[in-house]
Amino acid sequence: MKKYSIKYYSLIFGLVLLGCKQTEQEKTSRVEMLPYYSDAAFTPHWLSKGDKALEEFHTIPNYSLVNQLGATVTEDTFENKIYITDFFFTTCPGICPKMTANMSILQDEFLNDDEVLLLSHSVTPETDSVEVLKDYAEAKGVLASKWHLVTGERQTIYDLGRQSYFVEEDLGEVKTDDDFLHTENFVLVDKNKHIRGIYNGLNKTAVAQLIADVKTLQKEN
Repeated sequence: MKKYSIKYYSLIFGLVLLGCKQTEQEKTSRVEMLPYYSDAAFTPHWLSKGDKALEEFHTIPNYSLVNQLGATVTEDTFENKIYITDFFFTTCPGICPKMTANMSILQDEFLNDDEVLLLSHSVTPETDSVEVLKDYAEAKGVLASKWHLVTGERQTIYDLGRQSYFVEEDLGEVKTDDDFLHTENFVLVDKNKHIRGIYNGLNKTAVAQLIADVKTLQKEN
């Protein structure tokens, strides 16, 4: 019987551990099909593609904003696209820099995938002008072909955040435009403008899960 050295077994053990670690790092979706969401409680609705209930299910409404290049961005910009959206402001000293860094991870992940786009809304549109957004984009390595930083009417942006994307967690609390919108959430939207996931934009594990869920969504389409 052939004998192996301790060094040999140590090498094999090390390779097994490395393989296990790599497998753990490669996130996969928890389900074969992502649920749909229609309200701020984010109660999952398990509907099949083509289900008649989707005909009147919550979708992101029409809007018109302007991006860092001064180009108009509307719902048509994301026609037949999957996109991830968030809300930030350029002078934010707290959570926004980390959110932007994690959005950059998404930009890199889907850089060569024309099916996936990113959308970041400024919650201080009165100060985040096109020029300010352009400078911010250049400083953060934002690619206009992949990632839109948008400004526009404050009410439009706040209504989108609270009533369409449901990014705030203050359930039942009535808020107005005078109440500042500040959230770390990333929202995943499918090609039909349906919300399919919400994620903590500060958490690397959540971002990894988001990447996996985008790939699951692509299989669905």
